[in-house]
Amino acid sequence: MAQNNLLLPQVAVVEEISTETSDIKTFKVASQGGGSPLEFLPGQCAMLSLPPVGEAIFSITSSPTEKDYLEFSIKKTGSVTNFLHEIEEGYQLGVRGPYGNGFPLEMLKGKDLLFIGGGIGLAPLRSLINYCLANRGDYGQVDIVYGARTPDDLVQRAEIFDNWPRASNTNVYLTVDVEWEGWDGHVGFVPQYMEEIGFAPENRIAVTCGPPIMIKFVLEGLERMGFKPEQVITTLELKMKCGVGKCGRCNLGDRYVCKDGPVFTYAELLNLPPEY
Repeated sequence: MAQNNLLLPQVAVVEEISTETSDIKTFKVASQGGGSPLEFLPGQCAMLSLPPVGEAIFSITSSPTEKDYLEFSIKKTGSVTNFLHEIEEGYQLGVRGPYGNGFPLEMLKGKDLLFIGGGIGLAPLRSLINYCLANRGDYGQVDIVYGARTPDDLVQRAEIFDNWPRASNTNVYLTVDVEWEGWDGHVGFVPQYMEEIGFAPENRIAVTCGPPIMIKFVLEGLERMGFKPEQVITTLELKMKCGVGKCGRCNLGDRYVCKDGPVFTYAELLNLPPEY
């Protein structure tokens, strides 16, 4: 595939819409002639354009190993996302990108992997998790800790309950913040559950994404567990807007999240202003 013009949207078609929660839907998008509109790395983002409503940048939720489509899991948070939640299958929109650096795949090879996600933060992690499971021989043990406020707020239920737990050398630990009728799993916040389980830092990389307050406590918890800053990776795509380093919204010191990130190691974050 030729290099995409990052400023020129391609027309794509919404092939399938799945309801995840009361305010999150997953959109499967393909080129008009079929196939994925973009080549990308796990952790990269794309801009969705919905004239005349506007456009917004979102993490690509699907794995690059899926060649027939892109997926985006999108939470209702404003005018563009509210409009997206009202469209139907067959709707045409613009897609441009990819943006950002993606996860460092070579750095992860041969390592045990610990994924820690909260709520819609599972979206970029899902792309990487499915990529790693599709290339299973390149990675060691895979552990996934994922939580949400209630069981009804958990996303990608087929994968977290069925597909991932059945994968080779893969464990899934689920938790919800509050007691809930019918839920017999763990109750508690993700950072505390992660420490309660306990994961040895030797030969392991931790990758986390979720609400900023969750990430803050996860990073602190991983430090207490013995993880070095170089062993921890997170993503800051919530700060992105234009995707090409022009609007300045994602500026952190001398770095632009959209161009230098959105994926950073914790070691890199420690050298940035504490604005994230």
